[in-house]
Amino acid sequence: MAFEESELVIPELEREENLIAAARHIVRALGSKKNLTSDAKKILADLGTQLSSMTKVSEKEEVGIHAYEDRLDAIQVIIMRWEEDQSMIWDSGEASEYLNAAEEAHGLIEKLERLHLSKEDQGYKLLHRAYSVLQTAMSRLEEEFRNLLIQNRQPFEPEYVSFRSNEEDIADESSVVSLGDDSVEDSFRRDSVSRASEEHILDLVHPHVIPHLRCIANLMFTCNYDQECSHAYTIARRDALDECLSILEMERLSIENVLRMEWGTLHSKIKRWIWAVKIFVRVYLASERWLSDQIFGEGEPVSLVCFVDASKASILQLLNFGEAMSIGPHQPEKLFKILDMYEVLASLMPDINAFYSDEVGSSVRLECHEVLKRLGDCVRATFLEFENAIASNVSSSPFVGGGIHPLTRYVMNYVTTLTDYSETLNLLLLKDQEEQDPILQSPDMSPGTEEDTKSQGSPGRVSTMTIHLRSVASILECNLDDKSRLYKEASLQHLFLMNNIHYMAQKVKGSELRLIYGDEWIRKRNLKFRQHAINYERVSLSSILSLLKDEGIQIPGTSSISKSLLKDRLRSFYIAFEDLYRNQTAWYISDVQLREELRISLSLKVIQAYRTFVGRHSNYISEKYIKYTPDDLENYLLDFFEGTAKSLQNPHRR
Repeated sequence: MAFEESELVIPELEREENLIAAARHIVRALGSKKNLTSDAKKILADLGTQLSSMTKVSEKEEVGIHAYEDRLDAIQVIIMRWEEDQSMIWDSGEASEYLNAAEEAHGLIEKLERLHLSKEDQGYKLLHRAYSVLQTAMSRLEEEFRNLLIQNRQPFEPEYVSFRSNEEDIADESSVVSLGDDSVEDSFRRDSVSRASEEHILDLVHPHVIPHLRCIANLMFTCNYDQECSHAYTIARRDALDECLSILEMERLSIENVLRMEWGTLHSKIKRWIWAVKIFVRVYLASERWLSDQIFGEGEPVSLVCFVDASKASILQLLNFGEAMSIGPHQPEKLFKILDMYEVLASLMPDINAFYSDEVGSSVRLECHEVLKRLGDCVRATFLEFENAIASNVSSSPFVGGGIHPLTRYVMNYVTTLTDYSETLNLLLLKDQEEQDPILQSPDMSPGTEEDTKSQGSPGRVSTMTIHLRSVASILECNLDDKSRLYKEASLQHLFLMNNIHYMAQKVKGSELRLIYGDEWIRKRNLKFRQHAINYERVSLSSILSLLKDEGIQIPGTSSISKSLLKDRLRSFYIAFEDLYRNQTAWYISDVQLREELRISLSLKVIQAYRTFVGRHSNYISEKYIKYTPDDLENYLLDFFEGTAKSLQNPHRR
């Protein structure tokens, strides 16, 4: 009789009472009759045979229960022996016997359950004892499973846990390179850490125990202890991945911790994060997914569930750092590191989408996409802040010597480095493009060559990055115009603009920026700086060259030269030249070729005018009044634009 509801038992009892009543009626009928017909005898014979058969079945069931009990006794001996032994079964070489015993206990339970035993049946207590034995075996197998995972964990490969960077000793890691800082020529260099880290599968657990782990997992799942097995696996592997992050020196940092860090420390941590996240995803997560598939079966839902549960905390810890960086202050010097973080995470998204597929991995997958989006937003905001910082960079005093301003160096080196991120920036800056289209009609914004047009991807249209970088150059030029007005001397204003615009043109011409700005842009800047050079010469030399003209040195009312006026004119020229020398030796032109060209141009104008003037009036003045020869002046002009002030105090020729 099965374990039915009480209302089902009543009809069964009624049928049994009817059967007893019928049997009693047959007995009374047999007692009153001496002779039976052949049909009656046949019916009674069939009834006897059926009763005999029922008796034999009952006897067989009783014998089977005893056999099950004997077998369970033997199984229990094997299972309980290891409860008293603290050593691990898989260290003893008796694992097969234990697995067989546990499997047989499960099989015995299934057989007993098919008998639909009631509480009064002899096998009911046996069934519950079998349950207890199987529970004990499963608890022990869970412990053995966990122990095998932990004790056979493979050490992490040195190749993948040793962080090496060619830039660790660079001084800029300990300081912030800001707008206006000097010596920034090499401040913006992309990290040398490879961006193409390939997936590499490691044995996270010794290969020889994989079959044993698979056997335990299969048996526990067969016995409906799948949750216990999955939990043991998840805890063991979660701890292993935590240890991996620790070895990679990826410490747990709150967003507040990250935001309070000094840039030098943060810069170093970002570089390590970029390296570590690639190693973690493409080596350790890939290997972790492979391990899960090996134990639970490739493509099996439980394999993905265990992988996600084991790795979720670790990957979210890494993403937490990325999120912290995305919400920090949008300082221009941080843009390249944010771009590096964005690009590495973007490159890992196909791996992450594959590892965390289906609904079970959706939370991790979505978090990765969200952090990537926030980093992209941070890149846009930081780039716009860079443009604003250029426009708002104000100087209270002129830059000494009229040389290349630190802001110019900073901005041009900054945008040169940005060309390494062209593809990413074009993607991230592609916003409100239609509103920016009118800018494309500006002559200064159009590509100058066929090569420029090709670089933009489609004829007649420039890329988003091109628009922004040309805007940066325009903002810089406006700022330089403002800074030039801080100089009192008009000639130094022109020299300053000549220096800086020439530097901008040369920086574009000699780098990938040429494909962005175009040859037409370069041509216009070349014309611009040359015009400033011409204006510089005009303003600097106009007064001194006017002293080498004949006007004003004649005797009044005649065309004859006045010797006294001629002497005064020469004296005034020498004073003016010495003043020019004292000032312009302190001025600076860093570009050697530009410096030499300007010296030659000055020399041609000054020496030619001086030689002509002195030669024309040599009959009116003695040599003692000639303070400097043309060769002297030519040599003195070689001291111009060196950035060190000098004076001509010695009246004798050198």
